[in-house]
Amino acid sequence: MIPTELLARRPHTWWSSPTTTLAGFGEKEVVDPGVGPDRFRRAEVTGHPVVFASFAFDERAAQSVLVIPETVVELIDGHVKTKGAQVDLSRPPDAARPHDRPRFAGSSLPDHLWLEAVGAVIGLIETGVVKKVVLARDHALWSKEPFDPYRVLQRLHLRFPECFLFLIEGLVGASPELLIRKNERQISAVTLAGTAARGDSPETDELLGKELSTSEKTRVEHRLAADSVRQILTDFCSDLSAPLEPELLRLANVQHLATPIAGRLDEDVHVLDLVRALHPTPAVGGVPTAEALEVIASLEGMDRNRYAGPIGFFRADGNGEFAIALRCAELSGARARLFAGNGIVAGSVPEEELEETRLKLAAMLSALE
Repeated sequence: MIPTELLARRPHTWWSSPTTTLAGFGEKEVVDPGVGPDRFRRAEVTGHPVVFASFAFDERAAQSVLVIPETVVELIDGHVKTKGAQVDLSRPPDAARPHDRPRFAGSSLPDHLWLEAVGAVIGLIETGVVKKVVLARDHALWSKEPFDPYRVLQRLHLRFPECFLFLIEGLVGASPELLIRKNERQISAVTLAGTAARGDSPETDELLGKELSTSEKTRVEHRLAADSVRQILTDFCSDLSAPLEPELLRLANVQHLATPIAGRLDEDVHVLDLVRALHPTPAVGGVPTAEALEVIASLEGMDRNRYAGPIGFFRADGNGEFAIALRCAELSGARARLFAGNGIVAGSVPEEELEETRLKLAAMLSALE
């Protein structure tokens, strides 16, 4: 069996990455870990083979959720491994559901007000209040037919097979950014910051990638994020490695500066202990963290809910994998809400930042069409 065949059976929850494919059928329990800085510790529920988790970006928000499925199906080298109640995977997939095109329903901040917010952030950077703030915007859609999350995931899988695909309680997406992966004492993370479009020819693509890699503004933005993640993980690992220069990560529609980080834990900890230490990274918050979060709360003009929060799974032994919930949509029947954010640093230009959010929104828009 391949992931798309398993996905066609319409599992309630889904997680797939280059290393893992997990499908959850049914709900044994849905757990609210609550709010505040201890929510990650409260989320360390035990006695279950796999728990799917999606956390709100803001620790004060009450949208975090854990899903404990009745059955977990895992694909390992094409073979099916099932834990819990049996599910019939031999039955034919359900027929395709009616589909209608998405229609724009507005944003929490219209474009001109979002541009003003970016300008205000730049002013705070120039006066030394902050070094970087990630400012996001949303994009609401409606349709005459309910959006089908499985159709969306199938389309995302075909276009972004190297990303982290997820469906947890209505949040569906394909994130390129690994927050943390833990397998026994081995850990890895990938920090992304800095984005450019893909070119329409190999030559243009190469030129855009080179401009991204050599842009001082982008390199500063990326360095702030990568250095922070390295510093946090150093508290857990005396053996930590990362390249001196960021790499180019090329996806179907964009390319990013990426820094992969790997290490070995000095002591075994639960993956959620690492998630708690890392979130929010400067890739989705800013620098300094506390000041950037205050700016986001005052200028962004929306509730992020679970956008830009940690999303993934953990096992009974404390191992697991979490991405940052980017390139995603909240689906609720015939309504959808998409998100995109940009890191604002010295040298940012509001109009260029707005265009970059449109580029990022295009990934999910194409999956919903």
